[in-house]
Amino acid sequence: MNDVRKLFVLDTNVLMHDPSSLFRFQEHNIYIPMIVLEELDHSKKGQSEVARNARQASRFLDELIQHADIHAINRGIPLPQLQYAARIDQQCTGRLFFQVTRLSSSLPETLPGGLGDNAILSTVLALSEERPDELVVLVSKDINMRIKASVLGIRAEDYHNDQVLEDVNLLYSGMEELPLDFWATHGDKMDSWQDPRGHTFYRVSGPSVKNWHVNQFLYLPDESGFEAIVRSRENHTAIIELALDFRDPKHDVWGIQARNREQNFALNVLLDPNIDFVTLLGQAGTGKTLLTLASGLTQTLEDKLYKEIIMTRETIPLGEDIGFLPGTEEEKMTPWMGALLDNLELLGSHGDAGEWERAATGNLLANRVKIRSLNFMRGRTFLNRYIILDEAQNLTPKQMKTLITRAGPGSKIVCLGNIAQIDTPYLTGTTSGLTYVVDRFKSCPFGAHITLRRGERSRLADFAAEAL
Repeated sequence: MNDVRKLFVLDTNVLMHDPSSLFRFQEHNIYIPMIVLEELDHSKKGQSEVARNARQASRFLDELIQHADIHAINRGIPLPQLQYAARIDQQCTGRLFFQVTRLSSSLPETLPGGLGDNAILSTVLALSEERPDELVVLVSKDINMRIKASVLGIRAEDYHNDQVLEDVNLLYSGMEELPLDFWATHGDKMDSWQDPRGHTFYRVSGPSVKNWHVNQFLYLPDESGFEAIVRSRENHTAIIELALDFRDPKHDVWGIQARNREQNFALNVLLDPNIDFVTLLGQAGTGKTLLTLASGLTQTLEDKLYKEIIMTRETIPLGEDIGFLPGTEEEKMTPWMGALLDNLELLGSHGDAGEWERAATGNLLANRVKIRSLNFMRGRTFLNRYIILDEAQNLTPKQMKTLITRAGPGSKIVCLGNIAQIDTPYLTGTTSGLTYVVDRFKSCPFGAHITLRRGERSRLADFAAEAL
């Protein structure tokens, strides 16, 4: 079966999800039904990410057919002739075919669905009959479309090229449990010292070191309570630093203390000025937002490292007009920022503070914490800002790149999310932009990641998260 030539028929949603998918099928050929071109044309208007992708896909197709006559189109247009293809995949050697004649095949009269989906299915069936020497495969991001195709005997596949991992459970967690005999196997040539700030460092060598990443956390599960962070690694030698203990009330952060190991690790990276990019994953109630805001307030109002905190999140759908809600951009975004505002209200109120003190603190926080919409991020550069991106699991890898590249000198970006709660169509845990950046930044010397596993909101919330 592997030796059979393949012809991939692309659904419209594949091109609108990733316009460069045209160049990601290596030596195999691609077929574009006419209905797909019409749907691209209908989707090209607007400022949403889908509209931008539709326009980009149309530009790619236009460049490919500029110098092709009708005979060349019938024979298939070589994909490698576009310079962009060389940057995507050096093995892109297939051809692109357009539907130039009417192809129809009988579909069941009771087949549900829209005209576009059924037209594509009819085209795939006709191609299978017309080209018996090729394996015709429908590629679609739409689950129901793939189910309908399978019912009709059509081979259908999801678009997997943007899949970061085969299994989301393999995603980098940001920490590693050391074996109980760690010091016996790695302590022979160990050096230790303290810097002027009183931080303790170790230089260790051994077989486990080669699998570590910079800014990864290490811990021993015994009573010693050993917790450290990898600061540098070269071959089988690494320098690790003892992690600060933010569970101690004397080291509280804006009145907040870490309640478990993962939260302590998170505060270590959130408060580290040498780390510019942090990702925090975890289910509801693990403390992602509270820890991030507490760290941001401390570094903005007390340490003066940042001018202000910028809070934003994806609005479903991303990039569309945020509506006719009254007021300014910040007032329009307020209904979307409930989780962040709830935590901000908690951090701004102290039990022993009077009404006047609470009002003064609220005004101070309002002046230093800004709410912004993702819709207007393109082209901007943020200098010395502490940027919090909530619900990041709903962004595509391309959108994540667009947002992260907005950071200017002195800025820090913190991405929060739960990949088990993805609301964006055609995104899964293995294709989410948050999964993408966690995997790509795990070796970055100024990036860090922590997966929070233990809920600390309430016993009711913890039980619901596990049982429901």
